Amino acid sequence: MSKQTNKTVLIMNFETESKSYQAFSEIKTLHAERKIHGEQMAVVVHDPNNKINAKDFLDFTGGDKNMKGSLIGMLVGILGGPLGVLLGWMTGAIIGSTQDAKEIRDAMNVFEKTLDTIPENQTGVILIAEEENNEFINDLVNEKLGGRVVRMDEGLVAHEINEAKQAEQEAQKSAKKRWFNKKED
Repeated sequence: MSKQTNKTVLIMNFETESKSYQAFSEIKTLHAERKIHGEQMAVVVHDPNNKINAKDFLDFTGGDKNMKGSLIGMLVGILGGPLGVLLGWMTGAIIGSTQDAKEIRDAMNVFEKTLDTIPENQTGVILIAEEENNEFINDLVNEKLGGRVVRMDEGLVAHEINEAKQAEQEAQKSAKKRWFNKKED
């Protein structure tokens, strides 16, 4: 009887950029050895103002070679775009003007956890994979490279990305409505 595995989003942080790239390389080997089943992986940097930018990307499935449309691409896109810049104050501003405060707070959890795991001006790795045994990644990240890893369910991350996109669209609609209503006065 085989174990049921779920896709997990792993966010890893290391003291140096070189260790992030070493992890990126060694995770490819773990995938090739079938110790994990990788789906997508990116080396990312946490730039100032809560912006996450991808430095390198790999789609293990052999699909599209760019990040656009991938879950990691959407996560990085949100954290690298206007939502990432606004993350520091946007939650409070939107929560103050909407009835769906809990939904917005929940949607921010994934992004805040990503930003907390990879501190500003540091580089890390984001991986989507199925792990039958999490010891392979734990040994690599914690023991060999002296980093840390945070795991989140892929379904939760995808849901929260969709929630954030909806919150961003609502904020844009609200801003346009307020702007145009003020212009008419």
